[in-house]
Amino acid sequence: MVLEVIGQSPPWRWLRAAAGRLLRPLRNLPGLLESDLRGNTIPVLDGVRALACLAVLVFHVNWTTYHQHLWQPLHYPLVGSLLLVGSTGVTLFFILSGFLLFLPYVGALLSEERPWPSGRRFYLRRALRIWPAYYASLFILITLWQPQYWQPAHWRELLLFITFFMDSTPETFRQINGPYWTLAIEWQFYLLLPLLALGVSLLLRRLPQHRRFPLICLTLALVIVYALLVRHWGGYYVHHPEASLPLVPRTVLNVVLFFVYGMSGKFLEDFAIGMLIAACYTYGRLIRPAGVLVRGLRRWSLALWGLGLVLFVGMAIWHLNHDVGAFAWLDGFLPFYDTLSELGFALAYGSCLTGLLFGPSLLRSIFSWRYLRWLGLVSYSLYIWHLPLITYFSVHIQPWLNGLNHWLIYGCYWLWVLVTVLPLAFLSYLLIERPFLKLGQRRLGSGGGGGQVLAPRQGQELTTSHRR
Repeated sequence: MVLEVIGQSPPWRWLRAAAGRLLRPLRNLPGLLESDLRGNTIPVLDGVRALACLAVLVFHVNWTTYHQHLWQPLHYPLVGSLLLVGSTGVTLFFILSGFLLFLPYVGALLSEERPWPSGRRFYLRRALRIWPAYYASLFILITLWQPQYWQPAHWRELLLFITFFMDSTPETFRQINGPYWTLAIEWQFYLLLPLLALGVSLLLRRLPQHRRFPLICLTLALVIVYALLVRHWGGYYVHHPEASLPLVPRTVLNVVLFFVYGMSGKFLEDFAIGMLIAACYTYGRLIRPAGVLVRGLRRWSLALWGLGLVLFVGMAIWHLNHDVGAFAWLDGFLPFYDTLSELGFALAYGSCLTGLLFGPSLLRSIFSWRYLRWLGLVSYSLYIWHLPLITYFSVHIQPWLNGLNHWLIYGCYWLWVLVTVLPLAFLSYLLIERPFLKLGQRRLGSGGGGGQVLAPRQGQELTTSHRR
């Protein structure tokens, strides 16, 4: 009787109503996810995005358990090279961003009929995409685990996290939450992309339409060369703080490094490779649907896919040798690793992505699997939250398991991922990301802020999902 009275009181009715409102999306979760995947998307890229995020998650589990001495990569060097190469899933994320976000711009560059994307719409959509989940997680992680950032002594570092420059100083690089630094790289690319596209358009404005594609490709190739030079020299000056350039004070050089290199580079080569794939994809679908380029890419799509896999395995072996010295015969190549490894992985992923986009339907269907696409949909939240929860397990729960077999403890890490990381990723998407994405669609429209890419074979429009 008492419980019935309490249940009918206004505060409890309000709480029940609020809980029902929060839990309502969970009751129809598959339908919501399918609805969000419908529309402006290239389906296979949702699956690719999921695999990129899962690769990073697998890396962090294996890197953590390796440092907890639960396994030793030198005992299984070939397997270990694949288990510890998942950090390069970040490279695939950057390539996807370059590809997806450049599609509207390259459509307008190649065709006079395509409208130029609105800069205002682009920046607002990007802000609504990346800010809410990031700032929510930043507030929670600082409050629960690193409250020192609320103190005045750390406000400078906090400002760098707020303004997305946490990749540019040793005090903030890979702090609070390891993956945050990559979000800084992403956001800085968002700021740069419309300006870069505008610069390319100024180069092309006097050229006839049929001559624009080669110049776009040449411009992006020069961006890749620039990125390699910055990576080489930026890495040198970051690791040699006493070095300076003639007539350039070190303080001035530090400011330049802050904006153009940071602590590990700005990864422009990755974005540029994605943009180059976007140019080929749009040119083939929009300008020359029956041309030599499209026919060649379709004919050699499986070869491109296989070449990318072979290059990826080779780069994974080189990566492991760099980290733990597994293959002595590769030691002579170590001086080139810091400059060329990122490009090598980007070329591997780019080759696979090109083969997938132009490949047979069977290959595309693997990456269009609905459950994989669901993970791609929540990959941003999964990416943000997985490492703090893995670290929590390592610090607070694993000590209670230390008497168990080391492989059993390793399995407990994956059980923890299943029962905490994945549910939290879906909750974060439903409660934080999705409302702001819907707000952006209502206020700014459902398009990507630019042109659409025509698929002449099917006579239908293929549009892009800018969920990354």
